[in-house]
Amino acid sequence: MFSSELLLAAENRLLERVRTTTGPTVPLATVERITGRPDRGGRTLGPDQAGALAKIALSGRMVDVLVGPAGAGKTTAMNALRRAWEIEHGAGSVVGLAPSAVAAQVLADDLAIATENTAKWLDTHDRTGQLVIVDEASLAGTLSLDRITALAAGAGAKVLLVGDYAQLQSPTAAGAFALFVHDRGDAPELVSLHRFTHAWEKAASLGLRHGDLAVIDTYAGHGRLREGETEEMQEAAYQGWRADILASRSSILVTDSGESVLALNQRARAELILDGTVNARREVELHDGTRAAAGDTVITRKNDRRLRSGRSWVRNGNRWTVTAVRDDGSLTLRPQGRRWGGSVVIPADYAATNVELGYAVTAIRAEGVTVDTSHVLAGTGTTRENFYVAMTRGAETNTAYLSTDCPDAAHEGPRSDATGRTVMAGILGHVGAELSAHETMTAEQDAWGSIAQLAAEYETLAAAAQHDRWALLVRGSGLSDDEADDAIASPAFGALTAELRRAEANQHDIETLLPRLVRAHGFGDADDIAAVLHYRLTRATARPAGSGRARKTPRLIAGLIPEATGTMTREMRQALNERRDLIEARATALLASALAGAESRTTGLGTPPKGSKEAAEWQRAVRVVVAYRDRYGITDPDPLGSAPEGDAQKIDAARARVALNRARGFSNVDSGEPGRTPQSGAQRAGPVL
Repeated sequence: MFSSELLLAAENRLLERVRTTTGPTVPLATVERITGRPDRGGRTLGPDQAGALAKIALSGRMVDVLVGPAGAGKTTAMNALRRAWEIEHGAGSVVGLAPSAVAAQVLADDLAIATENTAKWLDTHDRTGQLVIVDEASLAGTLSLDRITALAAGAGAKVLLVGDYAQLQSPTAAGAFALFVHDRGDAPELVSLHRFTHAWEKAASLGLRHGDLAVIDTYAGHGRLREGETEEMQEAAYQGWRADILASRSSILVTDSGESVLALNQRARAELILDGTVNARREVELHDGTRAAAGDTVITRKNDRRLRSGRSWVRNGNRWTVTAVRDDGSLTLRPQGRRWGGSVVIPADYAATNVELGYAVTAIRAEGVTVDTSHVLAGTGTTRENFYVAMTRGAETNTAYLSTDCPDAAHEGPRSDATGRTVMAGILGHVGAELSAHETMTAEQDAWGSIAQLAAEYETLAAAAQHDRWALLVRGSGLSDDEADDAIASPAFGALTAELRRAEANQHDIETLLPRLVRAHGFGDADDIAAVLHYRLTRATARPAGSGRARKTPRLIAGLIPEATGTMTREMRQALNERRDLIEARATALLASALAGAESRTTGLGTPPKGSKEAAEWQRAVRVVVAYRDRYGITDPDPLGSAPEGDAQKIDAARARVALNRARGFSNVDSGEPGRTPQSGAQRAGPVL
């Protein structure tokens, strides 16, 4: 919502580089030769990997992207690209960068190339390679990417940003990676997942990535969800993790809460002391009040190149096993997973301030980790991105432990009706990813120009413009003066006037109808006369006026919103007409976008018929459906989404349902075959909406 000229200028420069196609390339024959044969590990690229790499190698884009969800094989794809690139541009022509030192080391080990973290590289680089790969690019800040791509552009190099916009982001100004992906529409993307043992989890993990509520049932059906109060869930997550560790599986405990990380680490350490794994006779105190001793698993939290471990050095995020505690408080550490070699001595002051227990970690620390099993503690404050990362670390199983209470004082008190399903639904709807400044502008413009916003403005203006008219009608309907005053002063008067406008738009003669409804029954025992009239009016005008061929066409804006008529001021009429025209224009634009396949919301409206008359009828019906989706923010695959909430949406849903059935019927009309007529409910594959 609030940005700076500095950031906007950086995004503009980045977009210009993304759109520039003067960068180095690799011939298709070279790419196909590499992608068509297995690597040293015997792995062969899938069709999506090979296709993505060919697109990147041939594009000539100065800044390119590779999108891949968790477990899609991004590392394998990058390795193949590195080999193809070095054939064309020479050994050492590929440089690897990552936002953290640990991620940079992983990239170096995986690709066998020189790597560095982005911050250090910006300070010390002397030349760029022909290809600069930035891994975990969603974690890179916008200003850092601006500097990196500027340096690469100056050297005539190509920058490849690899990551997933649906995962974690930089704590600094971010959103640039998603901006690049959405700007071009043809970004290379890996779609086949290779990490998970179970086929169902491959599809389900993508549902988590996109916030699809249907995956809740999928995970529950496979026994992957637990629910209960926070302390109970901490214990259950710990027991699940410990059982896996005792069964010699690699496992990880993940949680967003610092309190939970601390509690789980203390719980794990206590049992390891009891079973003799940790020798607590000599300990050092860490900065968070915990202690470490020989046998403990710890994490270093600060880069220090002076502390050497073999050919490497101590990085922020490295996991270690403590092998000794010295008299002066220093620690001897060995990289976790190694039985010998690579040890380093950590000074006492570093150990006291920059070392933590490493049994439980946050989602940020877990990104990039692959284990056999993952145990995830989540609650009301968890974002979709953190949950997705945590629930995709395990190749065999990923289990969520959902806290149904809310001990965090930063959130509202616990709901008595909260369940694991409602908590998970809240998590999937809690998007924490930051949009770029450009995408924020687009989102705001889209929101203020949406049918939801315009219809709300129209309804508000209509109520004000027609208030006096409806009050006069009520006073002349046969009510006593006191009854009329009570009705007009009632909180239900607004709903009554909205219903009067709807009835009039449905071509009912309300000047005659309302007095008849007043005379039908008395109001002696009525607590709210306006509410009673609203109920009677709704029942009497459920259908448009007339019947059969004499039925009159409702006056509805975009097929949904009753038009306000009658006498009103010139200013009010102009304001209403302006919003009416904007709503109609928006609905037309949405229809055009649907027909062009520019959006991906739902199929199921049928194929546009060939006859011009039938095609026009079909489009009018589809226009109502897309207007309904826009008004109520529906992104569900079903054309009309989930069950409507509230009386107003139920009325609109009924109109949209009629339009949907009409569209499906007309989709089967073929003007080249005489005698065919629409068949209600028939359906073919149709345009993407």
